[in-house]
Amino acid sequence: MTGYGVATSNFASAKYTVEIKSLNSKFLELALKLPKAFSDKELQIRNDCTRLVERGKVSLVFTVEYPEGNIKPAAINKSLLKAYYDQIRQSAEELGDTGSNILQLALGFPEVISTDESTASDEEWQVFYNTFLQALNNFQTFRQDEGRVLQQDLAMRIEKILSLLAEVEKLDPNRIPAIRERINQLLEDNVGRENIDQNRFEQELIYYIDKLDITEEKIRLKSHCDYFLKTLQNEDANGKKLGFISQEIGREINTTGSKANDAQIQQLVVGMKEELEKIKEQLLNVL
Repeated sequence: MTGYGVATSNFASAKYTVEIKSLNSKFLELALKLPKAFSDKELQIRNDCTRLVERGKVSLVFTVEYPEGNIKPAAINKSLLKAYYDQIRQSAEELGDTGSNILQLALGFPEVISTDESTASDEEWQVFYNTFLQALNNFQTFRQDEGRVLQQDLAMRIEKILSLLAEVEKLDPNRIPAIRERINQLLEDNVGRENIDQNRFEQELIYYIDKLDITEEKIRLKSHCDYFLKTLQNEDANGKKLGFISQEIGREINTTGSKANDAQIQQLVVGMKEELEKIKEQLLNVL
């Protein structure tokens, strides 16, 4: 959701600039700075951002630059300033405070200083709004370009998980016979072959091996990865959906690792987890 867009235009000797910046956020957090002349248009701008930007910590700044000859100084309400000044000075004398900067305090009171910003004309607003739309278009283009890079990276990491899963599938057929042989050898070494009840041994072994079976986990993991890649191709904003799918991928990877009881498979599981963590980090930047 990071992005940047800027646009400028000119109207009646004034230069209009709109700048949009965005950082990652689960929701839309919009910080909007508008010239006073366009303050009545704030709701429209916010609605457009909600509809088009969707999510992100967004800073949207509108600025107007006038030629030096058209710049008007701020007006000071002298009568109001004097009234504040006299009241502050009187209060300071009564409290015995002689070190206060009375004039500076009085200048900071409401409506003492005002700027002459008239309401913008319809024509001026249209130019300004078109500048906003152009900046927003540049902003969206920036995010789309970044999104294509993210899409390639996410797809590559899912393919890496699938390739590690393929390695797990190669090792899995030999895992159960090895476990069976190891348990059988352990019993022979400790109680002797002649003391082993083979029927009971087979029953317990079937129960134990069933607990170690990862066939369902492998099937579900592949299904989740395929669904992730399919969702990644959609045009809609699917960042949250991809996040949910990645959680399911993580669940199957963790279960595979806990049930594998095989050092080589667990090493492959660690590799899957590394790729999944990178995927989750990247998904923070996907709408």
